[in-house]
Amino acid sequence: MGKRIKAQRRGKGSPLFRAPSHRYKANLEHVRVNKDETVTGRVTELLHDPARSAPIARIQIEKGNGNGRGKVADERFVIVPEGIGEGDEMAYGELAAIERGNTLPLRSIPDGIVICNLEARPNDGGKFARASGNYATLLAHEEETDRTLVVMPSGKKKWLSSDCFATIGVVAGGGRTEKPFIKAGKKYHKMKTHATKYPTVRGVAMNAVDHPFGGGGHQHVGKSKTPGRGAPPGRKVGSIAAKRTGYKR
Repeated sequence: MGKRIKAQRRGKGSPLFRAPSHRYKANLEHVRVNKDETVTGRVTELLHDPARSAPIARIQIEKGNGNGRGKVADERFVIVPEGIGEGDEMAYGELAAIERGNTLPLRSIPDGIVICNLEARPNDGGKFARASGNYATLLAHEEETDRTLVVMPSGKKKWLSSDCFATIGVVAGGGRTEKPFIKAGKKYHKMKTHATKYPTVRGVAMNAVDHPFGGGGHQHVGKSKTPGRGAPPGRKVGSIAAKRTGYKR
């Protein structure tokens, strides 16, 4: 009987495979605003967030407290686009200016503008184009159905609700993938922040007692790489319950 493979140990949820979320700064969601309301925040500091490769910004927001007695200060962390520095202002709302760093609903953004931190559904805080150097492009509006066509970072075109908010600009930190890691130690610490074990060993390079693909006179799988959905945990390696494999032609 073999020992538990890595997939089983990861599923158990031990500290080795658990993301250090206690070190992460915040969820980095859009500032919530009411209709026809514009809120302005000033960037007080640019910081590094262990949860991501792009820098983030700490902004100071002044909003009405609801009882007509002045304003109350609020501090938030947000994803920062390229070209935004300490002391700059970022506006949120339907009536905000079409400028880099401002966040507006898609219906208020002209065609051809590059955007980031794009919401998948209204008021979800932002789901798409959040990695360093990423951006989406607003392609067209369809007023009859209140939808907006957006070209995603992958190149795929997607229809979204015009009520979804997005930030104008490109996420800061672009060009990250062009710089090599140089040392294995840097790659190790990078993967550790995402709860990924590094370095990894190929299954075919292991012994038969350690992995279903291990053993044999030479390195080969020796069995199907597409186990079924009901396979036991120690056998679930490779393309699990794959509908299809190989290149799409």
